[in-house]
Amino acid sequence: MKKLLLAFQFLTIIPLNVKGDISEKEMSQSAAFFPVVGVFQGLLAVLSLTLLIKVFPVEITSGLIILILIISNGGFHLDGLADTFDALSVKSSGNETTYKEKRLSVMKDSSTGAIGVVAIVISILLKFLFINSILLTSTLFTAYGLLFLMPVFSKWAMNTAIFHGISARQNGLGKIFIDSTGAREFLLATAVVVCSMVGALSFMRFSSSYLQFLLLSLFILYIISFSATRFFHKKFSGLTGDTLGAISEITEIIFLLMVVAWSRLSI
Repeated sequence: MKKLLLAFQFLTIIPLNVKGDISEKEMSQSAAFFPVVGVFQGLLAVLSLTLLIKVFPVEITSGLIILILIISNGGFHLDGLADTFDALSVKSSGNETTYKEKRLSVMKDSSTGAIGVVAIVISILLKFLFINSILLTSTLFTAYGLLFLMPVFSKWAMNTAIFHGISARQNGLGKIFIDSTGAREFLLATAVVVCSMVGALSFMRFSSSYLQFLLLSLFILYIISFSATRFFHKKFSGLTGDTLGAISEITEIIFLLMVVAWSRLSI
């Protein structure tokens, strides 16, 4: 239970007071429960859709769902996305070591640059367009299942990055997760995702088509998360908490993109 609470404390704004001393081992093992936090956020999205769609048009409902999810994690992942893109925008100085150190310094800066702001705006805009399209073209119960899985899959993508990655820094909370989380946590997180898929399919029109799509989506998100991890290793010599947030945001957008593309190709 303590590790589950730690995962919620790390990824949401829920004011949890985890009692007692917290070891690095307990902190790193809490990563196994990241998809459980995704389940919570997925249920929050479903509840929001259920209530909002009765009062507001689809466009406003889509925007409010995004806002509620952002508030639920305190903008943690969007901040990571912005910091990551600000760091990537730093021009090379010729010295690769100095170049990477400069990027990490920019990433740690509390202020957000122009590129970071653009990344946030594009992320929110794309999510709005994709969720709006899903609500307009899918049955309500299909939308329930897909919105529920969106944060579950993105949290699992973070697990994938943590499992394959190394830390770019010698200290910080991100290092604890990245350097100390192993195969056990990754497999437990994957088990949560599989159970979540089964639950989501019960809300959707269960068919081989949907099952194939979800399995394909999971595979593609794994490849993207792994590739992003290798890319960040090249640019920053490893991962940070900010790059994990960026991976979460990017994989949510890609999952929604795949949903929209799949629905159109299936017509």
